[in-house]
Amino acid sequence: MASPMELSCWGGDWGLPSVHTESLIVMAYARFSGAPVKVNAIDNSWRAPKGDVPVLISEDTVIAQPAKILTFLRKQKYNADYELSAKQGADTLAYIALLEEKLLPAVLHTFWVEAENYCTVTKPWFASRIPFPLSLYLPGKMSREALNRILLTRGEPPLYSLSEVEAQIYRDGKECLNLLSNRLGTSQFFFGNTPTTLDAFVFGFLAPLYKVHFPRVQLQEHLKQLSNLCRFCDDILSGYFRLNVTDGRQPS
Repeated sequence: MASPMELSCWGGDWGLPSVHTESLIVMAYARFSGAPVKVNAIDNSWRAPKGDVPVLISEDTVIAQPAKILTFLRKQKYNADYELSAKQGADTLAYIALLEEKLLPAVLHTFWVEAENYCTVTKPWFASRIPFPLSLYLPGKMSREALNRILLTRGEPPLYSLSEVEAQIYRDGKECLNLLSNRLGTSQFFFGNTPTTLDAFVFGFLAPLYKVHFPRVQLQEHLKQLSNLCRFCDDILSGYFRLNVTDGRQPS
């Protein structure tokens, strides 16, 4: 019997197993590949000042960052992509790059930079799961890091002002959602009837955007118009995460 691995990640709410994109990517991949991963949601007894989650622990090995965690799981023979062709593998890498270039800045802005969303939803939610006094500091640090990441990729000529940057990242985000919707079409998953790495990444990006209750929702409204992407998220939630919808907790 395979030894269990432990995954520390941000917890869930709004009917999601996690509200955090990178945590969701790893959780979904583990479910798709059948990896025996025990999920430990971060609570206010947590001790990790950097906020570097998700983190996978397997015996004496500690792995952070989704790409490295997924590589480790594949080396342990938990591979959700074993039926993919070489072209499908290349398509997976191309679409993940597209997500990170075009959609990630808009998701980061929606959660961490848009002032009303951050003050009324993101900051209170994350602060409630972080021990005092880190709860006073870490959400602000995560917000600054999100803004810096956006500006690093978008704050160059000809986009000098923050308002110009914001307009462009939301245009890019909506364009990416349209491309994903067109690519998915009427299929259950991106490469047919079985979920793969690409499905884990897309789910990780889309599910929080789809489910979290924000006051400012321009990207969320666009996503909700793309019914096949919403159905895709709902199918994964119902098929792979049997949740208590009232609080988003996973069954033990």
